[in-house]
This record gives sequence, C-alpha cells and structure tokens, in this order.
Amino acid sequence: MKEYKSVCPYDCPDACGLILTVDDNKVIKVRGNREHAFTRGTLCPKMAHYERVIHSSKRLTTPLRRIGKKGIGPDQFTPISWDEALDRIVENFQHTIDIYGSESILRYSYAGTMGAVNSPAADYFFRRIGATSQDRGICSPAKQAAFKSVYGDTIAIKPQEAQHSDLIILWSLNATATDVHILHDVNVAKRNGASVWVIDTHKTYTYDQGTHHVYVKPGSDGALALGMMHIIHRDGLEDTAFIQTYVQGYDELVRDVLPKFTPAYASSICGVPVEIIEQMAHAYAKAKAPFIRLGSGVSRYGNGAMSCRCINALPAVVGAWQHLGGGLLSSSSSSQYFNKSFMQQSNIPTPHKRMMPMILLGDLLTNPKALLEHGLEDTSGGVPVHSLYIFSSNPAITAPNQNLVRQGLMRDDLFTVVHERFFTDTCAYADIILPATSSAESDDIFNSYGHYTIAASYQAIPPVGESKSNWQVISELAQRMGLDDPFFAMTERELIEHMVRNSSKLSQDEQDDILRGDLVEVALPDNYKMDFKTPSGKIEILNPRESIPLITYTEPYGDDEPFWLIIGNDIRILDSSFCELEFDDSELMKLRMHPDDAALYNINNSDAVEIYNNRGAVRIKVYLDNTVQRGTLVTLGVWWQSQSSDAKVGINAVTASRPTDEAWGSTFYDVQVNIRKV
Repeated sequence: MKEYKSVCPYDCPDACGLILTVDDNKVIKVRGNREHAFTRGTLCPKMAHYERVIHSSKRLTTPLRRIGKKGIGPDQFTPISWDEALDRIVENFQHTIDIYGSESILRYSYAGTMGAVNSPAADYFFRRIGATSQDRGICSPAKQAAFKSVYGDTIAIKPQEAQHSDLIILWSLNATATDVHILHDVNVAKRNGASVWVIDTHKTYTYDQGTHHVYVKPGSDGALALGMMHIIHRDGLEDTAFIQTYVQGYDELVRDVLPKFTPAYASSICGVPVEIIEQMAHAYAKAKAPFIRLGSGVSRYGNGAMSCRCINALPAVVGAWQHLGGGLLSSSSSSQYFNKSFMQQSNIPTPHKRMMPMILLGDLLTNPKALLEHGLEDTSGGVPVHSLYIFSSNPAITAPNQNLVRQGLMRDDLFTVVHERFFTDTCAYADIILPATSSAESDDIFNSYGHYTIAASYQAIPPVGESKSNWQVISELAQRMGLDDPFFAMTERELIEHMVRNSSKLSQDEQDDILRGDLVEVALPDNYKMDFKTPSGKIEILNPRESIPLITYTEPYGDDEPFWLIIGNDIRILDSSFCELEFDDSELMKLRMHPDDAALYNINNSDAVEIYNNRGAVRIKVYLDNTVQRGTLVTLGVWWQSQSSDAKVGINAVTASRPTDEAWGSTFYDVQVNIRKV
C-alpha cells in the first residue's frame, strides 16, 4: 500500500486536502489531510468515500457511438475505439467548419473538475479553431461583480480570520452543506463568545450553527442590508473616521437612499420583523470585529449583483476592516497566485468570435438568433450550432430552462460529443461519448475560491478502463486538427510546472513545495485588508462606472405565480455530482410547504402535486413543514432524471435562463410557481 497527497476536485470553495491510500492500483481509502491550513483533515460526507466514485461499476470505460435514438439511454450506444471516436469528431468538426463556419461549433463545460489544467483544458483549442465560446456564468458571477464594484481588486480576507470575530454572519451560506470547513473557525469564535447570525430563505442544515436566525423573502437581501445601514446611521453607530478616510459615496447614500429604508419599509420588503432588524443592526455595529461570510445563493436573482453590493457595504460603514477578524469574505483571491492564464494562451491572437452566456444554451440551440435578440454581439450573424462538445458539465439536468435545453439537444442536425465519467442524462443526447478520468487518474493543480492554500495533485492510479483526462483528449484533437502548436504537446505535469515557475507571487520555496506535492498556504501582504485596490483607492459604495452608481434596492424578476420556489442544497450531492452513488432513500426529491398554505389548496401531507409556471411543470410529493416560510416552497438538490420525482423532467424544468443584473449570471433561485394536486 502507498499513500498519495491529493485535492478534492469538485466545485466547492474548500478544495480539501486529501490522502489517498492505494493498493494494487486501486484507491481503497480516502481521508482528509490534517496539514491543510483550512480544511484541517475534515472531509464532507460526499468525499468521505471518494473511492466509491472512482471505482464505481457505473464508470464509463470505453468510447461509445450512438446507434439508436437520442434522449433514451445506454442501450442506444455501442463501444468503439478511441481512434474511431476521435476520427469521427475531427471529421465532423472539419465538415461543420467547411459547410457552416467555425462558429457553428460550441464548447460547453463548467466545473466538473476545478483543476487549473483540466477545467480550462479546451479553452485555447476552441479559440484556435474559431468556435463559439462560452462564459463561466452559471454559478455566481454576479457576486464576483458586486465585490469588484465595491472593492475592485482588493485581496479578499483570509477565512481563518473568522475565528477572531465577535460576531459572524453566515449570509445566504448553507455552510454545513457547501463550505463546511469555515465552521472550524466559526466554532472557535463561538467558544470565545461570538454570536453567529444565520440569514437565509429557509431553515438549512446550518441552522444549528447559529445563535440567531433570520429568514428573508427570496431576492430581498439588499433591502435588509439597507435597513440595517439606516439604523446604524440613525443611531450614530457608523465609524465616521473610517468612512471619511476609506469610503466613497457614504454621504450620497445617507442623503439619497437610506431615508427611505426605514426599518418598517425594509421589513415590508424582506419580511424580517422590525425588532429583528433593529437587534441585528445594533449587534453588528457594536461588535468590534464583525465578519460576514457571503454565500452565492443571494446572487442568483435578477437583482443579485445589487443585493451583494449592498451587503458588501456593511463592513465599510462600521469600519470592520480595521480589526483582526473583521470584514467580509465573498470569494478568495487565491487564483492570482500562480499563472493560471497560461492555459488561455491569451498572448496568441485569434479572430474575435461570438460568446454565448452559458445560461443561454437552450436559447441558442433552439434559436440561432438568440444572442442577437438578447442584445449580445453575434459575429456569425445568427449561424445555428451544429456541433456541440460537452465536458465537466451535465446541462440536460443542471442548465436552466430544462425543456428548452432538451429540445435543442434532441435536434437531428446537432452532433454532440460528451466527455464524462458516468452515463449522465446529457450522455443520452450524445452522438459520441468519451470516458473521462477522475482526479486520482491524472495530474493537476488546484487553488480555491474559499481559502489560500494551493496544491498539486498527481496521478495516483492508472486510468480506469480507457479513460482519458480533459487535457489528453483536447491534445489529441488538436493534433488531428493539424494545430501545430507546442502548447498542445505539453504534458499535464509540464503545464503545472510552467504555471508555478512563472508566478511572480510565489517565492522559490513556495514553488518548490507545490511542485513536490506539498500543501502551500500562500503568504498575504501586510495590511492587505486595508489596501483597497479601486480606482479611487477607497471602498466604492458609489461606483461612477456602474449603470446604477450608488447602491440601492432593486427588485428580482419573480413570476406571475403565488409561490417562490427555493431549490436548496442537498448535503448528499453537489449540483448533479455524486448522483451516481446509491442512496438509502426511496424518495430523493420532495417538496416542503407550510401547512397554512397547503390548507388553502386542500393539500395534505404526502400528497402528489404539480408545481408549474410558463416554462414547465414538475410532479413531486409534498410534505408539510412549519419551518417553511409562508409563500415559499422548498426542495433540495439537482437530481438526475432517474432520481427525479417526475418521470419526464427534473427541477430545472421551471427555472429560467434570465440573467442577473450584472455579468450574465444564472437566476436559478429567481423563480415562482403555482401548485395543484395531481
């Protein structure tokens, strides 16, 4: 037996340090690496038995070619060789370019792996062949845009500072399910007397971590933040000296916005009782070092960026940044510490091609003019997509407006390639399926968007079956497409070394340690929290470059339906990852509803119902729950079709492809539905 240091590759801010125990070329055990500065040896339940994922009997082990109908299942495919699979892909790409133009090829991928090599592995290849590109907007770009609007390129606070706080707010963060290791620091702070406020739209797994609980109406968080600031100003609790030196726009905020956001008015929007807003505002302002950990859920509304801008202003108003343990963490800045941009080869110019926001996949597959109709540039003039290459994503389940996405994937004139570890729902629509490696079967390097530890993760076992990594497949496609570029001849290890050795922000010792496979928590500059890297050099709650310069409240989209649908996190899965595992639960997908709302619709406990809006309908069984807010319905998880409560669709049948107010982010939570008994 031998042990290998590794990193969790999934789309989670924690990027845990792992120790893989290998025997006879198999991973037989996984445990947390206690040397990791943030995750500290703890694993979430999903990764505690990662070996079951790596060696699952459901793994794809050979390339497959479709011989039957689209959208059905594995029995419509037959095994083929890698040579045949790659030849068919290249032949199709070349034919598509010759007949329709290069922009009729689309790459679609996201964060099935977060490795700095294998996540962006295809970016440069598809840019070189002139394909339609995609953004990375399906998660939380509105939250990132909000932080940048207020703080520019300021380095984000180190998460471990939370343990020095005397008041912590977990805002729209179901930490137990999505950022469990911050709770190490929260618990240290609690033992030292800190209070912990949990703010969310529903009772989550994180409820027990809080000393105080606040439930907001979906999409209303900005109003709550402004109501708090109204009270802080009204009662003279702001840090005037800090504001005068470090904040731009506070006088305008006090004059033009805060007078309207009285506690009563804020309460009428967000649903939080006036006395709770008063209590929270006073507690926050009077704390010496209040710390906010801001999750992504609040950003997934039509007003997501503005709501996050309002929340980001809170530590500025009370001067929290001056104190150890004070501030706000939205996402960490660790990506800047090694040369990740090398994978983009951005120094090599290629012709400008159209860009598709990935939330518009269904729109573009069913309407070639979709980008133009959304006011976006389309250099092709509206050419249809005829070739689609999908990896590290499962859009038939995870993309918004599911019915439209599946309609597009069913097109007979669309050639689709899916590179995957398991036969996901998207594979059913493929023409060619390629087997992918797990993180234990290839080399990569990982940073995190939740802390500052960087680590390489080297291959621990041979590929399962005939699996290949994202980079290996793209390299072979590039060679077959005749792209004579030494970049595509580099191995994953060579790419890792180049990115690390060409970093100006890592010391020689840090570089050596990373390349040796050790965990490295990068050193942050002295006084980095107070070095506000904005054009003004101040915190910009008034940003003149924004379409709405001064923070305020804007409304979410909503729908013309009576109930907000909350699609929360199921602790057993991560989006649709880990759905391949077996669960001791015959009913994975269920709906929770307040009894008083149910009575109005003559709905009883465990009734079968249908939730619906103008985009689709989902059948599901409902359970009555007094902890659910009136006017909301709660379901957890994005489950595969085989696990869905509805035989025909998943939960994204009712979500929309409408963008956030900034950065073309997804609005998965900005959805309302009606309900009826089946």
